[in-house]
Amino acid sequence: MGKKIVMTLASSIVALALAPTAATAQTGTSYQLVSRGHYATAIDRLEERRRDHQATPEATLNLATAYAQVGEIAKARALYMEVLSEPAVDLDLVTGANATSHQIAQRGLSLTGQPIATR
Repeated sequence: MGKKIVMTLASSIVALALAPTAATAQTGTSYQLVSRGHYATAIDRLEERRRDHQATPEATLNLATAYAQVGEIAKARALYMEVLSEPAVDLDLVTGANATSHQIAQRGLSLTGQPIATR
């Protein structure tokens, strides 16, 4: 079974609506925090996971989404690029569709104003 991701509705960033994806957390509730708009708490928990070397592509995507939502666009972009630098992971969307961690990261980059081209 693939890992699930959920789409979040984004708040305004620089007066533009942003709709990045949030991947479901592996064992915790970080994706729920992100999807409910509790970005600061999600950032704290996800940064702790990174310090403990427990980050996964889903956690990194959640963290990028949370940073984008609080206006930390440079941090969000860096995290999306980090996901792109690792092997792609297959994820199942809550809607039943499938996507890879790379597809989600690329979408996040494009929504934060930095589209990238890939083959």
